Amino acid sequence: MASEGTKVGWKEKVLSPFAKVEPGEAGVALLMTLTVFLILCAYYVLKPAREQLLLPTTLFGIPGPELKSYAGAAMALVFMGILPLYGRLANQVGRLRLINICYSIVLACLVAFFVMAQLGVPQLGLAFFIWIGLINMFLVAQFWSYANDIYSEDQGKRLFAIIAVGGSLGAILGPKVAELVSVYSGMLMAAGILAACIVLFNVIDKLDTDRPGEAEKSKVPVGGADGFKLVLSNRYLLLIALMVLLANFVNTTGEFLLSHAAAEHAKEVVHAAAATAQLTGDAFDKAVGKEIGKFYSDLYFWVNLIGFIVQAFIVSRVLKWFGVRVALFVLPLIAFAGYAGFAIIGGLAVIRICKIGENSADYSIQNTVRQALWLPTSREEKYKAKAAIDTFFLRLGDAFSGFFILLFVHTLHVSVQVVAAINVGVVAVWIAIVVGIAREHKRLEAKGVPEAKATEKNPKGSPGRLAEATT
Repeated sequence: MASEGTKVGWKEKVLSPFAKVEPGEAGVALLMTLTVFLILCAYYVLKPAREQLLLPTTLFGIPGPELKSYAGAAMALVFMGILPLYGRLANQVGRLRLINICYSIVLACLVAFFVMAQLGVPQLGLAFFIWIGLINMFLVAQFWSYANDIYSEDQGKRLFAIIAVGGSLGAILGPKVAELVSVYSGMLMAAGILAACIVLFNVIDKLDTDRPGEAEKSKVPVGGADGFKLVLSNRYLLLIALMVLLANFVNTTGEFLLSHAAAEHAKEVVHAAAATAQLTGDAFDKAVGKEIGKFYSDLYFWVNLIGFIVQAFIVSRVLKWFGVRVALFVLPLIAFAGYAGFAIIGGLAVIRICKIGENSADYSIQNTVRQALWLPTSREEKYKAKAAIDTFFLRLGDAFSGFFILLFVHTLHVSVQVVAAINVGVVAVWIAIVVGIAREHKRLEAKGVPEAKATEKNPKGSPGRLAEATT
């Protein structure tokens, strides 16, 4: 029987359709959900601005769209310099101060970009595009590192699905907010949203450190080796890094296949209408662009809608009934079926269905499962190795995809269906890696980590134990 302080409240009842929430957990879970909602909302307020600033520019004779295709490699190189510095900072300060410093730097950068734009500093587009790509991956990775630190493994499996709903909603609302503001005022708005995130992190940490034994843990620096060293010296982490790299390679290559098919379809539609409308030159190009815009608007609607429904009502149940290891296979199997279908059949309808399924699963179940993989790891791995994987290795997948398309499509002129067939082969390797991750994850769960062992001995003082012990 639960004590008076552990009765199920209205917050737990509200969240119960989405996942099992124990007494005392709902308050912090809702604050975490709001925090990741604001992080993603801020990013999607800024995302349209990066396109507007980069695409019209030309740098060193290279047009904006081509610069965009090379940006992934530039981001990966920049991360190689940033991550060791982040690791050194994590060795010197506690988790809350680490977050406060990183977010303050991001806020300062946003203000600096705004000021430089007002002063008319030229060629900001590429720098801002790369910077956005860096901070988006980094802030999201840091949020989930923190979530893994304050929650126990059991809580993470139950609550991460709820928390991730906030990210899905932020991704939906952010673009709508961006339509209401100018490019540069959006920078200041995003800065204000991220400032609110700093406040929320401090409130959450105060609630967490009020529990016995947690105040000291919050102040202790993360410690440990450099993030890259942690990844390369640990089989489990290395397999996760390879999975992230290959998954992003497959997704980015798939985006190329989709954009190619969408562009060809738009040209056919406009060609059919051009005979009566007499479209030529710029008018024809604008009509093609408008048709592509309509296609992607519809695509994003279905991706976001399906992703949100899956995240809100299905992910927590999949994790409860089948577990993390089985859930890891959902996205690669969807990708395998989709690209195999396009390689055999071809056509815009097939690749459209493939990408809606892949992206909605990626934004929902895959994102949650990927965060849950870190629950049985050590604290330094949660902060440092996770940051390296979710930033450098993810962007490395983008870079490899760019080089692959440059070689096979632009140089060797292979067909898009051959590209899809190669993607199927890469997905097969991805599935093999997931098998390895599942085995390592099972071994780690059986072995346990120091924090988990302490939890068994002292439930009240366990990481993320936000409810009082029941009697």
